[in-house]
Amino acid sequence: MDNITTSNKIYPLMPLRDIVMFPNMVAPLVIGRQKSIKALEYAMANRSEIFLTTQKDATIDDPGRDVLYRLGTIASILQLLRLPDGTIKALVEGKRRAEIIKFTARPEFVMAELEEHEPETGSSPELEAYVRETMFSFKYYAKRNKKISPEVVKTLGRIVEPAKFVDVLASHMPLKIEEKQQILKTLSVRERLELVLAMIHKESEISSLEEKIRAQVKKNMEKTQRNYYLAEQIRVIQKEMGKNEEGTSEIDELEQLIKKKKLPKAARNKLTKEFKKLKMMQPMSAEATVVRNYIDTIISLPWYEKTRNKIDIKAAEKIMEEDHYGLKEPKERILEYLAVQAQVKKIKGPILCLVGPPGVGKTSLSKSVARAMGRKFVRLSLGGVRDEAEIRGHRRTYIGAMPGKIIQSLQKAKTNNPVFCLDEVDKMSTDFRGDPSSALLEVLDPEQNNSFNDHYLDLDYDLSDVFFITTANNLPAIPPPLRDRMEVIKLTGYTEEDKLQIARGFLIPKQLEENGFGKGDITFNEAAILQIVRRYTREAGVRNLERNFASICRKIARDRLKKDKKSKKYRLSDKNIVKYLGTRKFRFGLAEEKDAIGLTTGLAWTEVGGELLQIETVLMPGNGKLTITGKLGDVMQESAQAALSYVRTRASKLGLDPDFYQKLDVHVHVPEGAIPKDGPSAGITMATSMVSALLQLPVRRDIAMTGEITLRGYVLPIGGLTEKLLAARRGNIRQVLVPRENERDLRKIAPRILKSLEITLIEHMDEVLEKAIIHPDDEPLFKDVPFDIFWLKMDGRDEMVTPAH
Repeated sequence: MDNITTSNKIYPLMPLRDIVMFPNMVAPLVIGRQKSIKALEYAMANRSEIFLTTQKDATIDDPGRDVLYRLGTIASILQLLRLPDGTIKALVEGKRRAEIIKFTARPEFVMAELEEHEPETGSSPELEAYVRETMFSFKYYAKRNKKISPEVVKTLGRIVEPAKFVDVLASHMPLKIEEKQQILKTLSVRERLELVLAMIHKESEISSLEEKIRAQVKKNMEKTQRNYYLAEQIRVIQKEMGKNEEGTSEIDELEQLIKKKKLPKAARNKLTKEFKKLKMMQPMSAEATVVRNYIDTIISLPWYEKTRNKIDIKAAEKIMEEDHYGLKEPKERILEYLAVQAQVKKIKGPILCLVGPPGVGKTSLSKSVARAMGRKFVRLSLGGVRDEAEIRGHRRTYIGAMPGKIIQSLQKAKTNNPVFCLDEVDKMSTDFRGDPSSALLEVLDPEQNNSFNDHYLDLDYDLSDVFFITTANNLPAIPPPLRDRMEVIKLTGYTEEDKLQIARGFLIPKQLEENGFGKGDITFNEAAILQIVRRYTREAGVRNLERNFASICRKIARDRLKKDKKSKKYRLSDKNIVKYLGTRKFRFGLAEEKDAIGLTTGLAWTEVGGELLQIETVLMPGNGKLTITGKLGDVMQESAQAALSYVRTRASKLGLDPDFYQKLDVHVHVPEGAIPKDGPSAGITMATSMVSALLQLPVRRDIAMTGEITLRGYVLPIGGLTEKLLAARRGNIRQVLVPRENERDLRKIAPRILKSLEITLIEHMDEVLEKAIIHPDDEPLFKDVPFDIFWLKMDGRDEMVTPAH
């Protein structure tokens, strides 16, 4: 370090935050900034004096020159203590005023060349008078302000020097930084005393006003308490005289509402009892608020208020056709229920459960039912609900208790027979707070819901007139007891033709209107719509399709405004779709471009519809190990093992060595390994892939299959057939192999889907291999063996086994 002497009047500078240092003032400082620590260390190493000045803005960590006040105080460092967290605690004493002439830059901290201001010494009668008056005013102020201790007043009384007196007094005053800096800047002792005296008078006035405000508030509170006490006395006197209690106008209004409200006998008895309790309570008490809220809840419920049914089957059918394209079977089932409702005054239920992929119109179909019946529509989303109290409500013993969502929804509907949609009923969860699906058992049971008991109400409420419709994506995710109480209606995904009609009739007009386009401003030809459906979406519903139309509208809107051609018309075809939607996201056409060995196309069901499933098999020299990859579940892995066992039983007929499996390792892989897959329906697909790899014969690329395999080669039925056939149709598959037992499901599938596919019913795995594997016409796939035998190596000897089939 440079050895700088006092005569140079250059001192290390340390900026202060939220404090102004005066001469003769002793203050502890906690220093954490590295530059300030370096400045302290430098000062201690040289002459133990440092220049302290205050920052104008305390929020700045590294203040520049323009942020610092020019006038500050030279202070001596009395004590320095290093703390464990790296900060330093310093005790400093102000010595004399000084003003910055110029800054001297150093790498670690800032030095400043200062002009010191020598303090005025001595006294005079005028200064003595100022000191006495200031001391008198400060004593008066200190009595009102509890922040100033009596010891400070005593210390000031012992100071004789006027300059020291005014500086010490200013350091103890609770003033703003700007005001303290103004006192520090005033060099004349008389002017400084005048300034401090004026500030003391100002602070005394503020303290007097604060005291006056506090006294007024206290007086008002006492008056309120007095009025309440007198009102209570009047109430008790009136009660003793046998007069009807008048109470407030609010209580009278509440009593009139109770008398007018039509209620069941149990509810009226409960309400009367609670109202009597309310009249006896103090209006401002917490218990009165709880009782009042309970009474309001009972009064607001539509116990007997109902919407008159206006069921016209022809009109209802027209409404559903207007709102939804396709969905023939669900519409028919709903119209059947409406027909029964029109014939009889009241039937138990019905409680419908609409199950289908996202975006196929489950919730909107519920709205159409409400419109067709002329009833109000209420929707309650159950996705993520994990607390049983969300359904049944909280008991009134809890703070902030309120009724469950069922009762709250009926309060909003103001009718006792709305169409009530319980959305996403398969997405409820269970934890320590209870099982909401179990609470729904009572709500959705026609035999029990005429006396639904909400914990908050503690009364039976009749839900039998409510038309409940639940929606779900995944039927197995609904607990069996809950599923048993509902009539399940399955909604399948839309076909390309459906999506084409929906896009033309609804999605495109809707997006044109929402994005500010007129009719005919943007037109899509059929090829353009199909291009979007095939290349940019892969879904059972139409949500992503609508998003793509919205994206095109936004891009065209920007293009029109950018080129200032607001009247320009846009014609979109399959050629220019890429310009607006970018690179194609999905491949459409054949599942594979050419026939391949060991590669078979299967069909899978997912929550968003059907998908094509490619299964690959490769062989390697080894010792009979079977490897299965692709994030497959236990059921799917067992299907692969069953498929291999079937192949081993047919080894002789397929022309394979009886012990082929002992010399080879078989690896079965299902691509898209990050996606979990499970289920038994890929059994025949895996077996076909294995046989193809073993025989080195390719599998037809335009054929897809689905079915569970047994050890004897029989093909068992599967689920989700409609979704799987739609996936095959989307993938341009020509022929689909389906278990014969699924023949009954084919009747429910739209004829236009069946016409576009060649459906082949199969019973045994041998039929699958004959259809799927390409082999020379002059060479049969299965060899003519007298006895269908295979050999097992056991204990070093050959043993002949005849399979059951």
